[in-house]
Amino acid sequence: MTNLPTLDHTHFRRRLQSLSPEPLPESTLAALWVHYEELRKWNRSLALIGPGTTGEVLERHFGEALTALPLVPETPEASGELLDVGSGAGFPGLVLAAARPRWRVTLVEARQRKWSFLLTVARKATLSVRCLDARVTAPLPADIPAEIERLTLRAVRLPEPVAAALLARLGPTGRALHWAGSEDPAAPPGFEVGPSHPLPGSAHRRIVEVRRTR
Repeated sequence: MTNLPTLDHTHFRRRLQSLSPEPLPESTLAALWVHYEELRKWNRSLALIGPGTTGEVLERHFGEALTALPLVPETPEASGELLDVGSGAGFPGLVLAAARPRWRVTLVEARQRKWSFLLTVARKATLSVRCLDARVTAPLPADIPAEIERLTLRAVRLPEPVAAALLARLGPTGRALHWAGSEDPAAPPGFEVGPSHPLPGSAHRRIVEVRRTR
């Protein structure tokens, strides 16, 4: 059993604002507070967050998800499809859904209890996301969007055929965003490893882009 710290609501909001690369509106902060409070409840039995990072959950989990906001731009019009594979505790998928309400976000989680957690947070935070209880294999499950603008993967290692099948769903300007260490993710034929973006407070963790070869 791993307990997450009880946080003051005002401290939580101020800390997230300081970790975010852009100002967060009230609606996003409210949704992320629901996310954190549900995380505290469920983590007691489900161990969504391991004991090694419970003391820095805002920095390591919420903050590292928020770092991707410049890579998932918001527009006045409806934005594209974002697919988060292996969503687990909701990082980065639920955080990005809260901060980017115009994006169509799909969270994929193969473990049913974690999928139930994602459903609960989405409902209580009134986030318009799809939560798929599915294992991503090749061929891909039928409910995976036909064209993806952003594919996010954090703490997930996929077999090469599965990764290639997901990348094949990227649109012309699509990007796969990998939360990675010092090693670059694999890029199958027709794709290339693009820029990387350091994560605050870490000497080696970063977000690495994979995109179609230009």
